[in-house]
Amino acid sequence: MVISSTISDSDAALDSTFASRYVRDPLPRFKLPEKSIPKEAAYQVITDELMLDGNPRLNLASFVTTWMEPECDKLVMSSLNKNYVDMDEYPITTELQNRCVNMIAHLFHAPVGENDTAVGVGTVGSSEAIMLAGLAFKRKWQKKRKSEGKPCDKPNIVTGSNVQVCWEKFARYFEVELKEVKLREGYYVMDPVKAVEMVDENTICVAAILGSTLTGEFEDVKLLNQLLSEKNKETGWDTPIHVDAASGGFIAPFLYPDLEWDFRLPLVKSINVSGHKYGLVYAGVGWVVWRSKDDLPEELVFHINYLGADQPTFTLNFSKGSSQIIAQYYQFIRLGFEGYKSIMENCMGNANYLKEGIAKTGRFEIVSKDTGVPLVAASLKDSSKYSVFQISENLRRFGWIIPAYTMAPDAQHIAVIRVVIREDFSRSLAERLISDIGKILKELDSLPSQVSTKAAHITTAVNDTKGGGSSFKTEEEIVRHWRRLVGGKTNGVC
Repeated sequence: MVISSTISDSDAALDSTFASRYVRDPLPRFKLPEKSIPKEAAYQVITDELMLDGNPRLNLASFVTTWMEPECDKLVMSSLNKNYVDMDEYPITTELQNRCVNMIAHLFHAPVGENDTAVGVGTVGSSEAIMLAGLAFKRKWQKKRKSEGKPCDKPNIVTGSNVQVCWEKFARYFEVELKEVKLREGYYVMDPVKAVEMVDENTICVAAILGSTLTGEFEDVKLLNQLLSEKNKETGWDTPIHVDAASGGFIAPFLYPDLEWDFRLPLVKSINVSGHKYGLVYAGVGWVVWRSKDDLPEELVFHINYLGADQPTFTLNFSKGSSQIIAQYYQFIRLGFEGYKSIMENCMGNANYLKEGIAKTGRFEIVSKDTGVPLVAASLKDSSKYSVFQISENLRRFGWIIPAYTMAPDAQHIAVIRVVIREDFSRSLAERLISDIGKILKELDSLPSQVSTKAAHITTAVNDTKGGGSSFKTEEEIVRHWRRLVGGKTNGVC
């Protein structure tokens, strides 16, 4: 959801050059028009405004898929009018979703027999998937605590401070304390040792990230499983693990098949993954899979019959489109393991090429890792003359949409730019981006110094020993505005 706002200094009406032959009077912006207009005019009015949007293919801020094959596009268009929740009316669509769930469960090594049915559901992105998984953990923990006669009013969840903002939403919406392991310079993911130290009897689960939003790095789920198993044995608890594989779930099985992060680890009880990221489907589909039926409390599953037959449902919403589910199934059978592996290898190859090109400028320190999601995150070695925020802003002139942001606490003094490599980012585009970055660096070098290193890093330092508190205030107005919008959470970008 986007919270809408009006632009106070804009005109109260909207004009369209091409549609003016149809529209004699300007259209109101914020009120429903009194009269109808021709369909051609309505189409042109909207088309005119959308021309000012960024180019999705050049939006390298987002992990979300921006290209699919024409055949898949046709399937999407032909199923836009199907409401997924009408399972009895559209039984084949429901069957395709169940097939996808089982394919993903097997890909993640769930203990499911050849003829057994996996436990999972399609969602509207990983945010809903995380909400559902979190609810399952909370309900199981509450049920266990009640059976032991212990209080169950203070649940908590342990994560790294690098988690995506949807985890903060879950904690706030469903009244669960969020205990965050802070980052440190040079280590931008959750430390498993510190995470396990924060676990107590009220911890409903520890959430590990397979593909950090900030750097693309995979957290060490295997070590977390080992340390948490030892603590569970010592304390008698049974604290589980959830893996947020929104970005990395469709990367690791194909590029790092020997990496143990999934249901091969006994404490991993549920995994979410975004079909609309490296699952290669347009925005609007995610998945959550549980290890077994025992890990999803039955009381959370609703049964309805007013659409024609008994239908189990475990979602936060009701109606939703079927097109993304169908598109996901298309990608699975079209590409297979071989196809996904080839695409991910190509993405990683382009990421490495871009990383080498950026490193050769001599201006950047690469903070992303070789193992992880195909992206490049880099900080400036010297921010005394200009910042990564200025580089990001200048790249817009060439059409590139590349974010700059500060790291999560306690590494918020580090500012980086990040380039996400998707299937449709070719080697030629990588070459062009490297060239454009070089041009911008030369331009900024010729300008007088405008910002200090500390200001560019958006940090506030207080001298506690002197008791008063001198602080460094940022000179980057755009960053102040952005931080106000996100309320201090820097990793909401997907």
